[in-house]
Amino acid sequence: MREENGAFHLFILFVVFAVLCESRVVKVPTGPLVRVEGQSVSIRCDVSDYEGPPEQDFEWKLMLNSENGIQLISTFDPAYTNPSMKDRVKSGDISIKKLADDAVELTIREVRASDSATYRCSTPSTDSFVKGNYDADVELKVIGDSLKVAPAISQPTVSEHKSVTLQCNITRAYTAHTSLSVTWSVRKGDTSLDLLTFGPEDGMKVGQVFAQRYADGELILGLSGGGSYALVLKGVKPKDQGAYVCTGREWTRQPGGGNDWQKILERSEKMGTLTVTPLAQSLVVSMEKNVTLNVGDSLNLTCSVAAAGLLSLGMEVIWLVKESDGSDSQRVLLHVGRDGQVLIGSELVGMSRVQPDTFRLLLPKVQPSDSGLYSCQVKCWLPQGSGEWYQAAEKTSDLIQVQVTQLEPEFKVGLTAVQIPQFTDDPTELVCEVTDLLNMQDSRLSVTWSYTNMPEAISQTVNTIASIDHRGVLKPGDLYRQQLDSGNFAMTRSGLSTFRLQVLHTQNKDMGNYTCSVAAWTRGHQGEWSKAKELKSIPVSVQWSSKTPVLSVVANQVRGASTGGSTFEMSCQVTGQNMQNPGYSVLIRFEETTGGKSRKVLSLTVDSIMQLEEGIGPNRADSVALEKTGPQEYRFRLYGAQVSDRGFYYCDVTAWTRDQSNTWNSGVSAESNKIQLAFSDTGPVFNVSINSSNSWVVPGSTVKMTCIMSVKGATSNTGEVAYDVQWFQSPAQMMENGAVPLISMDHWGVVKKSGGNESTQCTLERTDRDTFVLSVYHVRDRDRGEYYCTAKLWHFSPDTRLWSEGQKVTSAPVFLSINLALWDSMRNPVLYGIGAALVVGLLSIVLGLITSRCCFSRNPMHTPRSKLMELEMD
Repeated sequence: MREENGAFHLFILFVVFAVLCESRVVKVPTGPLVRVEGQSVSIRCDVSDYEGPPEQDFEWKLMLNSENGIQLISTFDPAYTNPSMKDRVKSGDISIKKLADDAVELTIREVRASDSATYRCSTPSTDSFVKGNYDADVELKVIGDSLKVAPAISQPTVSEHKSVTLQCNITRAYTAHTSLSVTWSVRKGDTSLDLLTFGPEDGMKVGQVFAQRYADGELILGLSGGGSYALVLKGVKPKDQGAYVCTGREWTRQPGGGNDWQKILERSEKMGTLTVTPLAQSLVVSMEKNVTLNVGDSLNLTCSVAAAGLLSLGMEVIWLVKESDGSDSQRVLLHVGRDGQVLIGSELVGMSRVQPDTFRLLLPKVQPSDSGLYSCQVKCWLPQGSGEWYQAAEKTSDLIQVQVTQLEPEFKVGLTAVQIPQFTDDPTELVCEVTDLLNMQDSRLSVTWSYTNMPEAISQTVNTIASIDHRGVLKPGDLYRQQLDSGNFAMTRSGLSTFRLQVLHTQNKDMGNYTCSVAAWTRGHQGEWSKAKELKSIPVSVQWSSKTPVLSVVANQVRGASTGGSTFEMSCQVTGQNMQNPGYSVLIRFEETTGGKSRKVLSLTVDSIMQLEEGIGPNRADSVALEKTGPQEYRFRLYGAQVSDRGFYYCDVTAWTRDQSNTWNSGVSAESNKIQLAFSDTGPVFNVSINSSNSWVVPGSTVKMTCIMSVKGATSNTGEVAYDVQWFQSPAQMMENGAVPLISMDHWGVVKKSGGNESTQCTLERTDRDTFVLSVYHVRDRDRGEYYCTAKLWHFSPDTRLWSEGQKVTSAPVFLSINLALWDSMRNPVLYGIGAALVVGLLSIVLGLITSRCCFSRNPMHTPRSKLMELEMD
């Protein structure tokens, strides 16, 4: 019984648990919801785990107490609204919106203080029996707008690198479940940048632009309580200038009880405009007035600096010197970093900081090179929170004149010609001497040699030959570098004040006026040299009377070419005057007609090297020669003269002389008279002859007949002729109808058997260029008769490289006879004898066969078989 009661209890618990798990649930946001009067509020209501249709209806009430409430709005009953609320519902101030079948949202567009109450969301039952909750409450608190912001800036105008405090006081009427935040921002034009935000609660957010400065400790938040918030901006920079704003915000928790905050109120107030005075605006750098010193005195210059916050600055000092000659170039005399380290300078120059705002430069034993325009440049550096420095300002003082006086060096310069050339290639020597030296002390001398062409030249040009500087270094001029390197020009120095210029081989182009310029140089503190004085000598003329070189060439014909293929030879005699040890180059020129276009044939260089020119083809390289046959005689030969070689030949000669570097230089040129090469062109002429090895033969033998050509007007070894050869057999019975070629060979060497007696066996071969042999094998009676050959000449032109057809010549005939008399007399007896021999031989064979059959069938040597053997065989 107890077991049955226990089972029943378990069943009841299971049913209750199932009912509870499937009970209707109505949810609204967790309150309280805090809003400022005049703002809107939206409250969501959801229902779940219900029975019935998917779409549910909702009702909202404003609860005055736990039992009674004012009906606000319903999703299914338009008459549900309480009369006191109908105007607000009709105007849309209070509205309801269906978000889904199981969710709605109540919206109050502008909440009033009287709206502070508890709001209940209800859902009519669609379940089979009551289960779960059918309504849910949420509290709405409407507060007044009590937020006030009172900002202030400690100093509207502040110098760079100072600190400024941005004060922001915020007050409000305290309300539970709310929190405050304060934001400092700066506006520059249309752009607003947030510096820092504190709150809600204890949260802090730094603007992206100011994150590094916050990390460097240049943004400090001060909280003194009672709604007083201060932000200290340290080390202000010109870029921090702008209009600053303080913004206070009131926040409440988001519905649902999370950590997200929802802004319900915001108020911004201008703090004012912050003006930052740049350090460069207050920086002043000055020096004293001009200074005049004597050589050897000490130079003391003072640089004064005035700036706001001078003691906190790091100062970098640079002393500059500008030449007083009007140039814009400046050099750094001394550069001292902000830590006092010398970055640029020398041991002779010193600087000290005698006061916080005063720097003094000391330069002992000044020289004339120390004269110039001096200035002091100061760069001011400010520290940053990260421990680094940045350059905030830079100023340079006005220039002051420092003049160092010294007695100018005194000296005289004289130029004399020790040796003047009388002819080309003679040496030249000039001496530049410095005298009457005064006030030189440690000065040094330099010399510069210059050349000016003759006054009668069209334009006067001055070229620097070379110079020897105060260190003794030779610097050649651009146009004379090669001649100085080769030694033709030489510059030397004797002692301290004597300079020499020597030209070993003076040329015509070297005639002109020569001068020397001498300069005195003094040395400064830094080891630099400066030019103190320079004097130029009176020009010295180097000139001589030169004779114009004369060259003449005479050509003579040594051998004339009367026919094609012969040799042409001419000589050229050269005569030169007013030239020293000349050499000659010879060029053979050719003209088809007098005054026509000239063509180069062959040349011989000054070093006797023969060269083919474009007027002669490579295939005729062995047909021309040019050689030197005497001191001033040259001979030209042309072998195997051709038609294209006919014309006029002459010599073009150029004279050459060697310079000081043993290099040939071209001079005057001359052309000889013209020698004509002429001969009549009849073309090649040839004859054909024929002979036979034997004109009387017996049948069956071989006959060779030779066709020989002889040519005149063309050489026999140049290969410029060829032939078309044909052999004919003309028996008496065929003479009337014309002969048909027996065999032929064209000028390319192709053999063709073209007709004639087809039973004749013959060949044709070329044993040399002019000989063709016909061979007839196994001659018969029909091969007898006259044989002759014809030849057509082909001539090859080297100019056009084409074959041209010439004349055709026929040889005299040769008669071939066959000896047949002995053969006719012996033909019948021989035939009869051969026939009788054949008959006798056949009879002998037959008789032998019969005898062997008859006589040897009963041979006594034959042993007959025995009976026993026959029985055995049986």
